[in-house]
Amino acid sequence: MDNIPSLLGLALRAGRLAVGEEPVGAACRCHKGYLLLLASDAADNTIRRALHFSQAGKTICLTLPLNKEELGTSLGRSTCAMLAVTDVGFAASVAQQLAKTDPETYGPAWEALSAKAARVKKRREEKRSPHKNKGARRSRKRNPSSSGSGVS
Repeated sequence: MDNIPSLLGLALRAGRLAVGEEPVGAACRCHKGYLLLLASDAADNTIRRALHFSQAGKTICLTLPLNKEELGTSLGRSTCAMLAVTDVGFAASVAQQLAKTDPETYGPAWEALSAKAARVKKRREEKRSPHKNKGARRSRKRNPSSSGSGVS
């Protein structure tokens, strides 16, 4: 349980966390948020808005077993009711820690996020890998005699 606030604090320092209603809404609308987290004692209106954000951005929404004060102090604030993790690796790690505490509730979210993280990792590796024909088009040299200038 102590790992979740630590992971969230690390994600905040890495710039991979949107904290508060407006940043979370913007991250979800731009499809940048992978995991939307709510405090256990969040207000009904906050829960309704968070569910709307998660539906609009196709983001997984989970309720944390932390209250607003505990969540806020882990992020260096007084209180925090809503936040979004914008990095798939951090989101999968948070979901994994939650699934360790309650597999029935958080297990499906962890499975979905770990599969998504694997796909993102594979895409990044493919993007960074050297291509076989990367410079093939550039290496061809033009023949100066057949340039088509008409001068013989």
